[in-house]
Amino acid sequence: MSQKQLKEAFVSNLNGTSLLEISVGLTLAPLCLLCRGLLLILHYLHYGKPVSSRKYSLLLDFLVLVSPLLFSCTVLSPVIFFMPVILAAFCAGIFSKIYSQRKRETRVPFGQMVKEFQKTYLDPEHIPAITVFRVYVNVLTSISILAVDFPQYPRRYAKAETYGTGVMDLGVGAFIFGNALVCPEVRQKSCVTQPKFSHLARQSFAVWPLLSLGVGRLLSVKSMEYQEHTSEYGVHWNFFFTLAFVRLAASLLLAVFPKHKSWLAALALAGVYQLLLSTTSLKGFVLHGSAGTDSRLGFLDANREGLLSLSGYLAIYLASVQVGLWLLQRRDSVRGWVEALRGLALTALLLLLCLQLCQACAEPVSRRMANLPFCLWVLAHCLLLFVFFVLTDLTLVFTKLLVRGSSVPCCWDVGKPPDSSRKHGTEAVPVGRGDKLSHLCLISAINKNQLLFFLLANVMTGAVNILIDTIHSKAAFTLCILHLYMFFNCLIMYIMHAKNIVLKFW
Repeated sequence: MSQKQLKEAFVSNLNGTSLLEISVGLTLAPLCLLCRGLLLILHYLHYGKPVSSRKYSLLLDFLVLVSPLLFSCTVLSPVIFFMPVILAAFCAGIFSKIYSQRKRETRVPFGQMVKEFQKTYLDPEHIPAITVFRVYVNVLTSISILAVDFPQYPRRYAKAETYGTGVMDLGVGAFIFGNALVCPEVRQKSCVTQPKFSHLARQSFAVWPLLSLGVGRLLSVKSMEYQEHTSEYGVHWNFFFTLAFVRLAASLLLAVFPKHKSWLAALALAGVYQLLLSTTSLKGFVLHGSAGTDSRLGFLDANREGLLSLSGYLAIYLASVQVGLWLLQRRDSVRGWVEALRGLALTALLLLLCLQLCQACAEPVSRRMANLPFCLWVLAHCLLLFVFFVLTDLTLVFTKLLVRGSSVPCCWDVGKPPDSSRKHGTEAVPVGRGDKLSHLCLISAINKNQLLFFLLANVMTGAVNILIDTIHSKAAFTLCILHLYMFFNCLIMYIMHAKNIVLKFW
């Protein structure tokens, strides 16, 4: 077999991992975020000022926010169930040190502290967890698209061939979920003040970078004979095209369908698509082609996975729009967000129950077809991950109350409620380019240029695969390459953030 065939075979015919392992893995990123925040608060407690050095700030962010994830999906994957315990114990130790060493004037009874915490005013104009969710999905995707080509990356984490739940399968759906949380329909920009046709024209123009990237990837892969897993999206299709067409189709549907009922459209779309898969020959066509021999003749036959899975991804997007609208309702206290967390957790639990029912009565999860179980799985686990990020944020808010004056970037701002006589909007907005930061932060840096970060990761992945025999790499070499690859990508984003450069012109 040629090197190209070897690499294609290396990521083919896989079956994924268990839902439990993926659920456990979801806790790692929030725990890394919590660890970074507690370390910054502890530094402020000891020195009376935040980390002011840009060099040390980047180093701390990379070592705490990114590096543990690299180890967890490679050499530490055999002990993945112990990783959250170790990280949680480390965080508990830091918190205990902060709690015992806080200033004497802030030492109040713990019960009183909890009551004050519940009444704490949180800046309702920003929801940092949305930004953190989207950035971490991007970071985890960037790690996986290169790490999967190395033998240290467990095959069970890679994309499943037909049925199964791989970590990378969830990443694809989480990308759709994250994009929908901040779409114009959720943020209520332009679509409220502009006519519907004008809004649709604007959205059509906004997706041209994704279409361009899709065409660029197609041409580069074909011209260089780069390895490709055809059963993922087809011969000519790729994920950039999926992102573009899902956004266009969603804008069209939400222009005629009430966006506050978008979950009904999502349910109908996913339900009808699953019914067609179960009762017609559509499933056989997706899996084996029109002739039943895995032929790839004609555009539809050649790209059947990418084209037909659009229904499932569109359903995920529409359901996520409903989630985004609910999240951005105005909540300005810890108590309000605790109640919101209860609702999110119950929704995730209900989706998981529906998932078990669907898998028992219909079929298992399939990213290749983007069937109903896949949609339920993605939505449930994305909600769980968001719950973990909000819990992390609330924990950091409580810790900041112990150390007055401390701050953590990409965390809720704590302050006094504004004058009740002042009029303020009824909706919150996610943290974006306008967030106020006391110092540089890797999360904010990536958030400013997310599409560029993802593009850079794809280009670097291609370069590494062309230059290096990844399949036969040793563990030490693999870790070195992955760390250099991620650090270079993060460094570029960090420099651009420091110089306030945003490459967005569409």
